Amino acid sequence: MFCWVLLQVLDLGDSLSIPDEFTEEEKTTGVWWKQLSAGAMAGAVSRTGTAPLDRMKVFMQVHASKSNKISLVGGFKQMLKEGGAASLWRGNGINVLKIAPETAIKFTAYEQYKKLLSSDGGKVQTHERFLAGSLAGATAQTAIYPMEVMKTRLTLRKTGQYSGMFDCAKKILQKEGVKAFYKGYIPNILGIIPYAGIDLAVYESLKNAWLARYARDTANPGILVLLGCGTVSSTCGQLASYPLALIRTRMQAAASMEGAEQMSMNRMVKKIVEKEGFFGLYRGILPNFMKVIPAVSISYVVYEYMRSGLGIQK
Repeated sequence: MFCWVLLQVLDLGDSLSIPDEFTEEEKTTGVWWKQLSAGAMAGAVSRTGTAPLDRMKVFMQVHASKSNKISLVGGFKQMLKEGGAASLWRGNGINVLKIAPETAIKFTAYEQYKKLLSSDGGKVQTHERFLAGSLAGATAQTAIYPMEVMKTRLTLRKTGQYSGMFDCAKKILQKEGVKAFYKGYIPNILGIIPYAGIDLAVYESLKNAWLARYARDTANPGILVLLGCGTVSSTCGQLASYPLALIRTRMQAAASMEGAEQMSMNRMVKKIVEKEGFFGLYRGILPNFMKVIPAVSISYVVYEYMRSGLGIQK
């Protein structure tokens, strides 16, 4: 079973993983909301700490190509030259702001979907859990997707383009209408399936393999093993879903570019593969992987401090 720590501690900015269920005791004693609060705070600090790498990922997804090679150093130089050090955190405010509603909607929807799908006397099987988690993820993403679009716009904005997130929302609405807030929605929703499925399968396989080989009298492998399993499973999930994330970001960005062709998902995939080859679908994956270890480390430390401060027993 996933540990809730892993959902929030392994916060990589792409909240596509399956939520964990709390025990009845945790629900009745109110510990669950403390766990959610600790996880949300850990996610907020983690995202803020790794925001420059996240912005670099989006920058490379949209602007890098065979004819416009952008290195990490070169990309950061461009950003610093255009907007100074503060520009490395563009889009981070809304990225942090969407943690709370997304987590709350996902958790609530997951509980409801589990009740609808469970067939074995209320006990949730792995495939039912995967389906419930995927549906909960899709529900949460549908609800907060306009914030995802705004995050991409704010991340890529030029100095002075928007004065803040409300100005960004107002200008998108005035110039492009409500539909603009759902650009790239289809590849985003499709990305949940491979991410959640592979994440869950790899995590469970690694954890069970460790328990079978090393465990003696416990079914709990310990936090370090869980973190290791979660890091590997999340990385595998990202590898599978990354091309869809890139297509989503490009579709979001193209809508804001003057004179840019508005392509469908299929057409964009075809064009990228034709011009840049298969690996063109993985532009920006290096900074995405580079933020994994610092994201996990920051989140874990903050989560433990929050647990202690909120009086959650280990």
